[in-house]
Parts: sequence; structure tokens; C-alpha cells
Amino acid sequence: MISANDLSPAELAALLHFHAEAGVDWLLEDEPVDRFVEFEAMKAARRAAAPPAQPQPESQAPSRPAAPAPQQRAAAPAPASNGSRPQPAIPDGEAVQQARFAAESARSLVELKTALEAFNGCNLKNSARSTIFASGDPSSRIMVIGPAPGADDEREGTAFAGRQGQLLDRMLASIGLTRETILLTQIIPWRPPGNRMPSAAETEICRPFIERQIALAEPRAILLLGNYTARFFFGENDTIHGLRGRWKEIAVAEQVIPAIASLHPQDLLTAPVNKRLAWSDLLAFRARLKELSLLTN
Repeated sequence: MISANDLSPAELAALLHFHAEAGVDWLLEDEPVDRFVEFEAMKAARRAAAPPAQPQPESQAPSRPAAPAPQQRAAAPAPASNGSRPQPAIPDGEAVQQARFAAESARSLVELKTALEAFNGCNLKNSARSTIFASGDPSSRIMVIGPAPGADDEREGTAFAGRQGQLLDRMLASIGLTRETILLTQIIPWRPPGNRMPSAAETEICRPFIERQIALAEPRAILLLGNYTARFFFGENDTIHGLRGRWKEIAVAEQVIPAIASLHPQDLLTAPVNKRLAWSDLLAFRARLKELSLLTN
């Protein structure tokens, strides 16, 4: 086993960065260490090394420490003000209201991106390196939506990066689409630590932004990728295998839009046998696009 002592500073920094990207928060020893015993041994060693105290003459009473002068008391540091302490988190309800106001104030996707990048009401932003926003062609009226950024997305600053992104590109190409000819986005704009599922509160705080993206883009057909995405829009608790492959209507603002759910590319990388199910969903999506004259080839 390679020890950290065998690594150069650059190699150690790269290794720590890799663990951070993977969501590792704590580093553990190979063997358990009793820190309490270790601490007591350190205190005993300090006591043994300390010089013995000199006895005072009996006739000399121990002197009392002089009281600090008035000017010394005034010069003592004051308690830290609230500005130097971490500010308390915004209550979830208030954060949702702020998100809704910021989203509804945007009159274009450009303005919405600016509002999202300035919004600080979601704790996910505190640990994220990138804010992931929609990319592609909003005028296509075709939208593909995923759940939340992963490590590759956060590193590259775009939705569906890395291996899952390469697979998505092949999936789109199989029905005559590309990233540039659709609007590609995700529900959650910031990567949850360790790729965990977003909490219910985090989901509701991010909801106004994704709904505003849809309202501004005015898509005529939407492809939803993954279990979390399908549940978010369909309001059901079934798995993706129970939600996929069936057209449903979702209401956003004053629009009612047909949407179909399918498996996320990461699901297909994990279980390639499910590619046949995703292919069936893609064919249904292509057929609807042709009916709507959004796809001609």
C-alpha cells in the first residue's frame, strides 16, 4: 500500500482533490487510534518535562495579581460582532419565496441565468464549484431535462459531462438530435455533496428556477431523464421503470406540455441491459417530435 509519505506534494494534492470530488469528507487511519489515551500521554509527558515549582518563603504571602487599569479594561477586545460570525441559514420558506421572486423577475434565459448565479438562498451552492444552467437552442422548442449535476458536470461547468454525457450524445444522435439543437438542462443547478439526493427543501428552493426555464423556453415536448426528474414533474413516487415510456402532460405557468420519461444515461452505464428500454422511449420521443413538425429527418 502506498503511504502519503511516498507521494510528492503535487501527487498528494491531486489525490486529495480526487477524494473531495468523490464526496469523501473524512480521512481515516488504517488502524484505529485511541486519541483519548494519546492525549493523556501527551499531558503526562508535558508534566514530566515541566521544571519543578520553587517553594515560596513562608513569611512571604503569595501576591495577588494586580487589577487591570481602567484603560487596560477598555482596551480588552470586544466580543465578535454578528458580521464576523457565520450568518444563520435563511429559513426554507423564505428561501423559496426569494427564489420565486428572482425567477419570475427574469424576462429571458440570460436574465434568469444571472439571477440564478446571484441567488444565495440554497445551501447546495455553498459546497458547489459551478452553477449549471441550460445550454443549447431554446428556439428548438425541444427540451431534455436531467436531475442534478455530477462530479464531471461540476468540473466542466455543463450538464451531462463525462461518460454519461458521451452516452447521451449518442442517444440524441440516434434520433437525429444534438446538444446544439435542443435545450439541455437540469432541475438542480448545484451538485449535492457526494452526489446525494437533494432534500425536499432544496428541491422546492430550486423549483422556481427550472419552472421559469421551461416557461421562457416554451418547449412543445420534453424528455425527462432519471427517476428523480420523473417524480419531480409527474408528482408520483413510482420508480423510473414504472414512470418511463408513457406520455403525460405537465403544467408549468400557463403552459401544458407533453413529456415522456426515460432512464438516465448513468442508469444505462450501470445496467446496459436497460438500453433497449431507453431506445423504445427515444423512438416514442422522435415520433412525437415528427408529429409536432419539430423534427423532419
